[in-house]
Amino acid sequence: MDGLVFRQAEEQDAPVLVRLYDGAAQWMRANGIEQWKAGEKDTAHFLARMRDGEVWLARDENGRVCGGYELWWSDEEAWGVQPPVAGYVHRLMVDRRTAPAGTGRRLLEHAERRIARTRRERARLDCQSTNPRLVAYYQGAGYRVVGEFPHKVGKDGRVYGVILLEKRLDVLRSLDGGE
Repeated sequence: MDGLVFRQAEEQDAPVLVRLYDGAAQWMRANGIEQWKAGEKDTAHFLARMRDGEVWLARDENGRVCGGYELWWSDEEAWGVQPPVAGYVHRLMVDRRTAPAGTGRRLLEHAERRIARTRRERARLDCQSTNPRLVAYYQGAGYRVVGEFPHKVGKDGRVYGVILLEKRLDVLRSLDGGE
């Protein structure tokens, strides 16, 4: 996939995921995006996500980690109780030092294929309502705004709003494709 190799993260990858998250958070802050904070996610967070869902890493042709994401099979906190028709993409992370152009989009496409292979027909994600650049990015990738959840509560007790986005997937075509 354009020089990127994807693999599911394993326990020993948790520190790498923390560094990837912190780097993405620092880049956001430096670019005026108030979304993530460095130090907010630790190894315990990523280990829990590995147990409850899927966490993926992308490496370039030299073996350097250049991105990752979490894939959840439910997200009741933001979306409420839903039938099993979607996968939920979280923490789409790109290492700006090593990632080739377009890595974020390729991470999304990989997540969409994973979701479609389970015969779920929708990819869903959310982002803070105060981040119009990210909303526009996801819309450019084919996602559409389907709602807003104005009272999401963070682990630190902070209340914030999120925009809910969704993309319909071509399940049959994805079943024929490779990883």
